[in-house]
Amino acid sequence: MSHATRRALLGALAALPAARAMAQGAWPNRPIRLIVPFAAGTTTDILGRILAEALAREAGQPVVVDNRAGAGGNVGAQAVARSTGDGYTLLLGTNGTHGINASLFADQGFDPVKDFTPIAPFVTTPTVLGVPLSLGVSSVAELVALAKRKPLTFASAGNGTTGHLSQALFNLRTGTETQHVPYRNAGQGVTDLVAGRVDAMFYHPLGLKPQLDAGTIKALAVTSAKRVTILPDVPTIVEAGIPDFVVEGLWNLYGPAGLPPDVVARLNRATNALLADPAALANLHAQGVEPTGGTPEKLAAMTRDEIAKWRPIIAAANIKPD
Repeated sequence: MSHATRRALLGALAALPAARAMAQGAWPNRPIRLIVPFAAGTTTDILGRILAEALAREAGQPVVVDNRAGAGGNVGAQAVARSTGDGYTLLLGTNGTHGINASLFADQGFDPVKDFTPIAPFVTTPTVLGVPLSLGVSSVAELVALAKRKPLTFASAGNGTTGHLSQALFNLRTGTETQHVPYRNAGQGVTDLVAGRVDAMFYHPLGLKPQLDAGTIKALAVTSAKRVTILPDVPTIVEAGIPDFVVEGLWNLYGPAGLPPDVVARLNRATNALLADPAALANLHAQGVEPTGGTPEKLAAMTRDEIAKWRPIIAAANIKPD
């Protein structure tokens, strides 16, 4: 190898780190995919589209929502876990994909901690404990007393959902043995609740709001740590007398493992800016959710806590996926 050739080769090698830095600094130079692990039209999809708009404004590139439904969110989450950590594939994860499913499924197809980069906590919603007027109860205490006198049925949107877990936790915390009735079509479950064909249902606020407004069902409690904006007069279930009872649906932003810190910082900033915008906040409240927000470190801790929280409850109630 000639001296000139060697010098040229060494120069090229020396330039590689700078070229890599330039390539990273150019992020993003093409559209970004936000994988939503549930079908179009679901609450997760609606929230994903709200978040995608905010991320696109920060990135200066389109953020395309890609619905990948299946296995309680595992199909979409697995697609992100197997993606390159370059900032062009993101996930709107839930406490199903990053909490409940770790105990519900024998194999999720990914590790919810090791295979992801936490970016930002986004929003949360509780379940609402609703009963038909025909049941004749007006408080959680009255419902518990009735459940101890006779078997009651609780509808849910399916096995392993937050509604099902709320019913399982209700049994554990009150010493009752209510019967779980899963519906593949949650709307039919609400219809049967109104008609009194089932005795109670834990479901998200937006799903029950029309019936609550119409006065066809009564909300006894919400399962969040504090009251929610969309139902300010409904007590938390802890306020209503059942201690150690918090069940919330969570939606958070993740990327694949190895996401560059500068990309994480920009996406985190965009998410928190969305949650600080009054108009956006009003829109989110209208969807029945409350802002979370915070740092990637906060989301990492939340993820670990959700995984640990549900393991003993799922085991005690012997909950299996559909």
